[in-house]
Amino acid sequence: MTAGFSLHPRLAADTIFVADWVLSRVVAMNDARYPWLILVPRRDGATEIFDLDAEDCRTMIEEIARASHGLKTLTAAVKINVGALGNLVPQLHVHIVARNPGDAAWPGPVWGQGMAQAYRPDALDAFVRQLVNAL
Repeated sequence: MTAGFSLHPRLAADTIFVADWVLSRVVAMNDARYPWLILVPRRDGATEIFDLDAEDCRTMIEEIARASHGLKTLTAAVKINVGALGNLVPQLHVHIVARNPGDAAWPGPVWGQGMAQAYRPDALDAFVRQLVNAL
């Protein structure tokens, strides 16, 4: 199931690798406006959560909780948003975004709000190191 795994080109272009967990590849969105993780189950052809078998569904929920808790602990965010949209990228992926009043899209969703602001390379490296330690 994972032998042919590759990130959708859009995800690959917009993110940086953080870790491989039991089920998911964990990547960070390169948008300094929001601390933002994406979990991508390494299962060929999965476009919806219900495409996963029962064990993978349980693992997915556990990994979402792990990532959400780690991101909240790291950022002290007021709210963690979790979403699996897939309208532009059909490959199953789950967004986990740390949110605070006053951020660039608060209180609305982050999708479609302005242009991404890439991290400076040194800041992105530091953020990924912090994520690895927090997760």
